[in-house]
Formats: sequence, C-alpha cells, structure tokens
Amino acid sequence: MALFGLRNSMQQIAKPVAFTLAVLVCLQMGTKNVSAQQRKKSDAEIAKLYTAEAKQTALKGLRYLAQRQSDDGAFGNGYGQNVGVCGVAGLAFMSSGSTPGRGPFGQNINRCIDYLLSHTEENGFINFRGSSSHGPMYGHGFATLFLAEVYGMTPREDLRDKLTRAVKLIVDTQNDDGGWRYQPKKGDADLSVTICQVMALRAAKNSGIFVPKESVDKCIDYVKRSQNADGGFMYTLDGGASEFPRSAAGVVALYSAGIYKGEEIDNGLRYLDRHLPATGNSQQTAYFFYGHYYAAQAMWHAGDDRWRVWYPAVRDKLIARQSADGSWISSISPEYGAAMAAIVLQMPNDCLPIFQR
Repeated sequence: MALFGLRNSMQQIAKPVAFTLAVLVCLQMGTKNVSAQQRKKSDAEIAKLYTAEAKQTALKGLRYLAQRQSDDGAFGNGYGQNVGVCGVAGLAFMSSGSTPGRGPFGQNINRCIDYLLSHTEENGFINFRGSSSHGPMYGHGFATLFLAEVYGMTPREDLRDKLTRAVKLIVDTQNDDGGWRYQPKKGDADLSVTICQVMALRAAKNSGIFVPKESVDKCIDYVKRSQNADGGFMYTLDGGASEFPRSAAGVVALYSAGIYKGEEIDNGLRYLDRHLPATGNSQQTAYFFYGHYYAAQAMWHAGDDRWRVWYPAVRDKLIARQSADGSWISSISPEYGAAMAAIVLQMPNDCLPIFQR
C-alpha cells in the first residue's frame, strides 16, 4: 500500500524518467538491466515462449492497426473512434518496444496521444461522444492508463495537466462502496468498470501523479467483497455467479492495487486455472479479448509455472484466430481485437511499465 501513499516530490520527478529509461533498455536489450547470466537466462525463456510465429503474428496485428489509424489518431470510423480503442491500440504499439516518436510505431503512438488529449474535456473526462458506448468510463479508464504509461516519455507540455485532471475525475467519481460504473458520476458500481479505473490509478501513481491512499483502500475493499467462495468474482455486490472474464479482471485489480499475496489472490488464480485456453470452456464469449487481456496479466504477475503453462496456450489460440489481414474478429471492433491480442502476445517483451513485475 505504500506504493500509493508516497507523496515525495523527488519521487514524482524521478519516476517518469525511470520509466523512460526502462523502456529504452527494453528497446536496446529486450530485458531489464540485470546481470549477464540473468539476462541470458531471461532471453532464453523469452525466446522459448515468444516464438518467431508469435512475433510475426503480433507484428502483423500492429501493421493492421497502423493501416487503420487515421491522421487524427483514431482507428477508422464508428467504434474505431472510441477513446478506449485508441488507448489499447497505443498500449499495443508500446508493447513492441516503440515509444512516442521512436521505433517503428513511434508516430502511431504520437497520434494516439494527440487524439486522446484533443478529446479530454475541461473536467478531465476523456471521451469522443460520437462513438461512446453505454459505458464511457471503460474508454476513460483505458485512455487514462495509456496516457499515464507515456507520461515522461514525451515533451508534450499539456500531458501532465490533462492526465492529472483525468485521474482526478476517476477519484471524484468513485462511489461509497469503492467502485465505479458506466458514467462519470457517483452511483452504483461493477467490477468490470472498476478494474479499468484501478489500473489507470496504478499507472498514474507509478508515473508520479498523486493518487489518494483512501481511494485505493476503498477499491481494495470493494474488489475483495466482490469475490465469491469459488475464487471467482461477481459482477456487482448484489451477488451473482463467477465468470471467467471478470474473475480475471478481479485478480488483476488486486495486483494493481498492490495486493500480491493472500487468500484472495490464491483463490482467484485457482479459479482461473480451471479456464486454461486450451480447454475451450468460457473462451468463445463476447468478452473473449477482455477476459484474456486480464487473464494473461494475472498469470504474468503470478509468474513461474502458471505463466509458463498459460502463455503458450493463449498464444497458440490467438495465432490460430488471426484473420488474413492481421485483424481478429471481435464483437467490439476488429481494431479492438487486434490491439488486445497484440498486447497479450507481446507480454514477454516486458516493455509496458504497468506490466513490469
């Protein structure tokens, strides 16, 4: 919990610089700054999991996204203009090792930044009203997460101000139970929207933006109360059966809030173990990409045997599902599917600060 409670101004200045250096190291070596022996072992582990076929699949997906991006930064028309789609696409480009203005997709990342900042309202709400779903706080959460990840990597002078206001909107709209819902206002809450805000807050705090400890404590309590006896998570505190997508999100919410050990984590991981991609159960739902985006993160943080079993299974499933043009079929949009799949496939790169263990 100390991770969120720190207010030291020197740390707030240093963190963006530290993350910039971390990504540069990723670009140069593909691993963290470790000893030669550790790096050799890490490189061998990455190569074993992140195969040549997986790399080509991810690259094909990124090229599809780049082709779909308009000059203003959006991805096509309709739902491709949604700020959430732009946010996850930006994260997908960054997962390859590119940063704002640098690398093969550096200009695509810059256009994502431009688009999201141009659609940040005075109160901090990031939204393009022409493509809003019934739950625009999803988009706000993903957009804020992306902006927090690039903060400190770009000289944009307006980024800190707009990011700070976006974070404040999240803090101000948290309800009394500790969660969030579809609209940027206090009301009821659900776990699915809540995880988007928790990750955005974690990334913001990591980058040096102040996040109140009280907000984090409340969301931890909310997520813990959302867990069922079987280890999975209910949709709202009113009750309900566990489901794979939101249960994966629940585990990641705990990790993102700084909870790395305990019965809630253990029980949640055991629940996810029953939904290994190769088994086929709960994998063909409308929330396929949403579920695997969070499940891969949960297993990445769990590490060791769980990651070594989970990643090849989801990797092979994503490779098999890619369309000829580099996209993936998704009930949301092909751009959303491509971005989510590319993030999962590239997770062994360890280039996103929010994913670094």
